[in-house]
Amino acid sequence: MPSPPRGGLGFFFGGGIGMERRLGVVERVIENRKKSAPQANQILSEHDEVIAARKGLSSGQRNVSVVALIIDGTTDELGSLAGKLGMLNGFQFCSSLIRR
Repeated sequence: MPSPPRGGLGFFFGGGIGMERRLGVVERVIENRKKSAPQANQILSEHDEVIAARKGLSSGQRNVSVVALIIDGTTDELGSLAGKLGMLNGFQFCSSLIRR
């Protein structure tokens, strides 16, 4: 039996009830990686159940990190993740989701 919705920004992903599972990609750029990366990693750890894969590149010269996440979860779970990431300073992201 699926768990109940946890709230978040389900509408951001075309929400509704929030129980439909979605598969997609979230790409993030952290502009001040030394300051923002620990906060972002904490959020990702809290949402590890929806992260299927993670690939990244860190550029010390530019003080920037770029990470792509393959995600699989309900619209509410993904909205919660996106909402928390969107509140970080020095952090930009975009997402693409598909129906399964």
